[in-house]
Amino acid sequence: MPTRRTLLQAASALALLGPARATPTPGDAQVTADLILHSGLVTTLDRTNPAAEAVAVKDGTFLAVGRTADIMAHRGHDTRVIDLKGRRVLPGLIDNHLHIIRGGLNFNMELRWDGVRSLADAMDMLKRQVAATPPPQWVRVVGGFTEHQFQEKRLPTIEEINALAPDTPVFLLHLYDRALLNAAALRAVGYDRDTPAPHGGEITRDAKGHPTGLLLAKPNAAILYATLAKGPKLPFDHQVNSTRHFMRELNRLGVTGAIDAGGGFQNYPDDYAVIQKLSDEKQLTVRLAYNLFTQKPKEEKADFLNWTATSNYKQGDDYFRHNGAGEMLVFSAADFEDFRVERPDMPPDLEGDLEGVVRVLAENRWPWRMHATYDETISRALDVFERVNEDIPLEGLNWFFDHAETISDRSIDRIAALGGGIAVQHRMAFQGEYFVERYGLGAAEATPPAARILEKGVKTSAGTDATRVASYNPWVSLAWLITGRTVGGMRITPQRNCLDRETALRMWTENGTWFSNEEGRKGRIEAGQFADLVVPSKDFFSCADDEISHLTADLTMVGGRVVYGAGDFAAEDETDIPPAMPDWSPVRTFKGYGAWGEPEGAGRQSLRRAAISTCGCASACGVHGHDHAGAWTSQLPIADLKSFWGALGCACWAV
Repeated sequence: MPTRRTLLQAASALALLGPARATPTPGDAQVTADLILHSGLVTTLDRTNPAAEAVAVKDGTFLAVGRTADIMAHRGHDTRVIDLKGRRVLPGLIDNHLHIIRGGLNFNMELRWDGVRSLADAMDMLKRQVAATPPPQWVRVVGGFTEHQFQEKRLPTIEEINALAPDTPVFLLHLYDRALLNAAALRAVGYDRDTPAPHGGEITRDAKGHPTGLLLAKPNAAILYATLAKGPKLPFDHQVNSTRHFMRELNRLGVTGAIDAGGGFQNYPDDYAVIQKLSDEKQLTVRLAYNLFTQKPKEEKADFLNWTATSNYKQGDDYFRHNGAGEMLVFSAADFEDFRVERPDMPPDLEGDLEGVVRVLAENRWPWRMHATYDETISRALDVFERVNEDIPLEGLNWFFDHAETISDRSIDRIAALGGGIAVQHRMAFQGEYFVERYGLGAAEATPPAARILEKGVKTSAGTDATRVASYNPWVSLAWLITGRTVGGMRITPQRNCLDRETALRMWTENGTWFSNEEGRKGRIEAGQFADLVVPSKDFFSCADDEISHLTADLTMVGGRVVYGAGDFAAEDETDIPPAMPDWSPVRTFKGYGAWGEPEGAGRQSLRRAAISTCGCASACGVHGHDHAGAWTSQLPIADLKSFWGALGCACWAV
């Protein structure tokens, strides 16, 4: 006899499916598919065919999308067939701003606190990693987390770190505002009472002038980056392995594409050798468009003159291709997003420096992206863009601003008039508490104003800005767009400024393609587009709001290849990566976001939350929320817990 849950799911599936039909297929309607996925709830984002049951894949692209019966007509003797078992399918997620190249070079060396919910657990991870790390290596916790995610709502003290690691250097980066170094790390980098104060930063000192181990960005984060760069690097073969493991972690979260925004201490072409090797060997599992990021103040124009003469815009292929300039165009225009300090005033030479670079880019028809946190910076940059546009029309160049937390309506209109775009990231999910503390809750209500930007028709998409200032987890970004809450739980965006789930999903899929000049090629599940998709661990459209950030992928496909499989789809996984190198790598033990490699250790809280989300209820029960397993194993003075709570009106009986 069907259960209440089964009937509800069947009704929901029928309502969502609607009048599905097969999309037109190229050539003969009976072309044999390489792969068919059937019996699912496919959200296509194709407005002419919004919902489907099945897809056929041929030569890395979608051949047909529609009803199972129609799609199975493309089955041949050698066609691989995957039963989706009624699961929700989404287009693959595309991060509009990810430092994937730099992140990949270092991923295997980094102890990730992303998603860990307790400082006690995080410190236990640190203690064990210190014990496993041989000299002269460091233990690095490099961003992607905030103190507000911890139950304790604080960072560790330097004294606590020193107690755990008296001899092993420990470097801990918190967002872009500070770094904590233990005594061993201070010795390793050579900071002492004679070390001069850095420009735009601070080495805090005790009463005798000795460094305490706390480095502050005020507001320039250069001291944080420069100190981190002093640490040991992985050898080339380990960097290759590290990059593969980072892509694997992104695939585990449903990421199939990204735009790399360059980064400090990431020089072209030297630091691109690893990703180029993986591209040449067809081992990329994330489609990657890369931007070139200038590295030295007052030498920016020379960089771009050289690069435009030696590189071609769009050079590469569908997995690794050139995407223009930025996010750093000129250092004099880089405002830093440390909301713990006052907004920096950009120097008077901003306009002159920026105009020289933008003219080079416009003349060579290179699009650009520009880091800009504050409207004051954006407004001055637009003065430059408008002046260049008078001589060299910018029409057709897919240029855009990154971040734009405090952008004004006036600046949005000016961007629209010039044909530009705005790429937003979820930095406020990690820094919202600090922004509210400095500017007030009212100012944070539309920071950034994603809904307003969409309303005005400006091209916009979403991403993370990972791996340092925020986590690389796309579901955290989607949860922030939909709920308006930080990872610490503070509601900073009222409902009127939040996005509905479909709009938020479009921000992470089809909207992102304009920013890499790939519109119509990916971002939807549609005949002719790249066969990139994800089956999330729970239905994105029916799970509770507080479950969105806990989603992962049970199946991720890129170009018709299953690059990640788990649960019902574990056997479908086509990717085989050697263990993380070196053998002391934190990735071997903790894996990635939420320490998912340790379900009974540091990751138990995140994984328990994920397990709770599998209960299948349409809404949380008023007594236990979704934690029925915990309720049923509680110590209560009754014999039949399910009947007992059901009698009191709890919804647990429904599962």
